[in-house]
Order: sequence, then C-alpha cells, then structure tokens
Amino acid sequence: MKIKNILISQPAPSENEKSPYRDLAEKYNLKMDFFKFFKIEGIPGREFRIDRVNIADFSAVIFTSRHAVDHYFRISKEVRFEVPDTMKYFCISEAIALYLQKYVQYRKRKIFHGKQTFPELMDIILKHKEDKFLLPCSDIHNQDIFDLLEKNEILYSKAVIYKTVDADLKSEVEIDKYDMLVLFSPSGVKSLFNNYPDFKQGEKIIAGFGTTTHTAIKESGLTVNIAAPTKSCPSMGMAIEEFLKKLAKKK
Repeated sequence: MKIKNILISQPAPSENEKSPYRDLAEKYNLKMDFFKFFKIEGIPGREFRIDRVNIADFSAVIFTSRHAVDHYFRISKEVRFEVPDTMKYFCISEAIALYLQKYVQYRKRKIFHGKQTFPELMDIILKHKEDKFLLPCSDIHNQDIFDLLEKNEILYSKAVIYKTVDADLKSEVEIDKYDMLVLFSPSGVKSLFNNYPDFKQGEKIIAGFGTTTHTAIKESGLTVNIAAPTKSCPSMGMAIEEFLKKLAKKK
C-alpha cells in the first residue's frame, strides 16, 4: 500500500499559518488537498421565532463549537435580545472559551470550560444546577449531550440556530484519485455519501476525528483506519504520521 494523495475535509490553511499537514506533506512527499465537505448557514431570526424559544429566559449558555458562539450572538442581535453581563457561559474546551473574546470582555464575564469532552464539562455544569441552560446547536447534533443533561436533571432547552449544508463535491473533487480521506464530523460523512451515493472504500484509508465521526463512518459501512484523538496522538496530524511510520516499517 502506498499513500500519495490525501484529501483533508477542511479549508486549506493560510500561507502564513503553521500547519502540521504542510509539514507532513514535505516530510513524506505527499500531495494534500483541502476541501470543506459542508458549509454552515444560520437559521434566520424569523424562522427561529417559530420554535418559541425565548433566549431571555435563560441564565446560562452551553457552547460546544465556535459556530454555536457565532450564531448565538447573531441570533440575539436579530431578535433584539441584549445579552446581559450576568450571563454564564459553559464551553466544552478552553479554545472555545477564549473565542468568546470576539463578543464579550473575557475577564469580566462568568466563563467556564472543560478540557475537551462534554462529560468533563458536565462536572462543572452540575455545580450550577440552579441555572436554566440554553444549548445552541445545528440541525445535526450529538444526542449523547442531551441525554447526559437529562440524566443529570439539568434544566435546559436546545435551540437550533444554524444548519449544515452539503458542499458540491462532485464538480470540484475527483474522489477516486485519493488514497486517504480525512473526516472530522458526521456532517462530513453525510456529505460524502450525498455527493457520491455509490462510494466504496476499497483500499482507501479513512481517518476520522472524534467519537461521533467514528460512529458515523462505521454506520456508513466504512472502516476507520486512523482514529484520533488518542492518548498518544491527540491531533489528527500526529495520528496520520503514526500510521505512515507503521506503514513504512511493513515495507
């Protein structure tokens, strides 16, 4: 097996951005292409009102992605809700918590974050059970999160404020030429099959990031050859390199 062409289902890094993929391409003489498999579109304020979720009723917000942050503040503006300084923010990771600086003065707000997973954040949420939580999300979301909130009797409501739309891969991407596909979300897996209904893995290597992505890949009848994150490989770049090293030793 020879890995030469890899498709990364993310936007290409900028020329000035330090990228592990660029380093891998140079080190192993790889051709890496980047193409986002789906795009995010916001739910208009008038459509959001139909769900009868009054965001003024909530004293805390749970963020699981940067998209959720962006569209929460967008929808607040559209429905003319002035987010109070007393609002509490619970973020699944520190990176998302820091991203809030785009909208609020970080040091003056009540911002909490987990390490990377929702169960870790749940431990923090449980210390604030007196609050009423809003969970902004997309039309495609992880049901495990809602199940965990309900299991712990957290008072919450979900608000679908953005949706994922498949990118037009067929006219842009020659899928058969790639030896490896790197997927980062269930939405990416869905887009792959919506664009190529007859897609077969064959000898292609499939890399997936995150447990929900792994599940979506397997439920689609594919094999996850490279899984991240792991203890030894917390990033996808590291996981790919580990795979390439093992492959080289077999030769």
